[in-house]
Amino acid sequence: MVDSRVLKLDGVHNFRDYGGYDTADGAAVKRGLLWRSAQHGDASDADLDAIHALGVTTVIDLRGPSERTAKPCRRHEDFAAEVLAHPDETAGLALHTEAADGVVTADEARAAMIRLYDGIAFRPNLVPMLRAYFDVLERASVPSLVHCVAGKDRTGWAVAMAQHALGIPRDAIMEDYLLTNTAGNIEARIAAGATQIREKHGAISDDTIRALMGVDADYLNAAFRAAEERHGDLDRYLEEVLGVDAPRREALRAHYLEG
Repeated sequence: MVDSRVLKLDGVHNFRDYGGYDTADGAAVKRGLLWRSAQHGDASDADLDAIHALGVTTVIDLRGPSERTAKPCRRHEDFAAEVLAHPDETAGLALHTEAADGVVTADEARAAMIRLYDGIAFRPNLVPMLRAYFDVLERASVPSLVHCVAGKDRTGWAVAMAQHALGIPRDAIMEDYLLTNTAGNIEARIAAGATQIREKHGAISDDTIRALMGVDADYLNAAFRAAEERHGDLDRYLEEVLGVDAPRREALRAHYLEG
């Protein structure tokens, strides 16, 4: 399943189909419509050809303007998809970069990531993009792509909420989230990103960087817990924060489920 779900690319990490999972009531999410990834600034020409062949019509870019300026996405010469992005910062920095501030050990890095995930569901400038993301999903039964910088934190929360809305069980949502640690080519990203992180934050270990640049079940569980503590359950979070009520969830299921 991992090999068929992940699109192997040269310069775009963590590009994969987040459909294909079974729902609790025995349906399955269609393949080839729901894509997620990291940023595309380092895409090769071959990557652009492969992405173009997917027929993506809408890109939801969860990065803030400073991140988009620092690493503009490369586009295929025939790129014609609509790109949605928020005019203000959505995280200030990618969460793993923000969490690196002041940490030394891997345990400190994990604790910092968990603290950030405690608030990811309510970030003021991320919530409008999550609302826009669901608007895209609801109106389109054609391929879409959601991404941020690493495609793991902001994108991970967005995808988890979409999968929950579609009726995918929590353990399968977590399976997809943790797939980042292999699909995201984490060791290559550590090698590429370690220098930048150390230049900014000092001589921290590879294990510390791995805790920042990878994902962990405790991270996503912290976000689930925060949403559930504030709203009672995830359905109410979807409705009260993102405007995705029961009729909208049914519309999403009509678009994306089969069997």
